[in-house]
Amino acid sequence: MNNYIGYFATSLAGHDKGLTYVITGVDNEYVYVTDGRLRQVDEPKKKKLKHIQLIKICDDTIKDKISRNIKLTNEAVSYTHLRAHETGAY
Repeated sequence: MNNYIGYFATSLAGHDKGLTYVITGVDNEYVYVTDGRLRQVDEPKKKKLKHIQLIKICDDTIKDKISRNIKLTNEAVSYTHLRAHETGAY
């Protein structure tokens, strides 16, 4: 279950339907997602697993920071999000 951390995901339900996030935490049937802009790192959105579509792209930088308990910044998440979008990853 923790192997979802660092992956990109698209929201399938709710007012944020269609937005892409980075998964920063996992808890049983929920994931915590952030984009570094609207949903910031210190207040991630709690989403049910069935309400997201996992994108098979993982950012190793974010995954490494979270696994080593290094503080994740909004700028790092936002930059990763922008870089993946510009390369056409999703």
